[in-house]
Amino acid sequence: MRGLRKGVLGVVLAAAMVMGAGASAGAVGPVAGAEADLAHHGHVSLWDGRVGVWLVSENFGPTDLSQATVRIAFSVPMAGDQELPEACLWSSDRVVSCRTGELPATGGAGELALDLRTAGLPDELTVDIGTAWREGVADRNPRNDRHRVLVLATGDPYVF
Repeated sequence: MRGLRKGVLGVVLAAAMVMGAGASAGAVGPVAGAEADLAHHGHVSLWDGRVGVWLVSENFGPTDLSQATVRIAFSVPMAGDQELPEACLWSSDRVVSCRTGELPATGGAGELALDLRTAGLPDELTVDIGTAWREGVADRNPRNDRHRVLVLATGDPYVF
């Protein structure tokens, strides 16, 4: 009986892994309602305790979006009392959330630039960029709006 339970558990776990792999590869079932394809691209630089993020958000449709939110998370804390662009707010000392503005389905783009100070002088950091909210519409291609970037303190732009 114990062997049978292990065998069943193994089959269930294998099926879960296959289903999870399919979902992450973009193979998802039908989605009801509106759909938009958001993409975030740009570059990140780190130098002398400063981090710069230059980001363009685009919507490849088919639905217009009046608003979306991009979340930018840093692996190290940022220094306190820093001003952000009007469309952004601090979610924590490591996370900034920003509105994209209107993104028409025709490839409309919103631009964002952040110039921040880190709490210390890191040799490197990781930046995670992703859509946090998209007005309740589905996105069947989430790979182009989620990025993880390792940035060395060289001042070089690391493109995503």
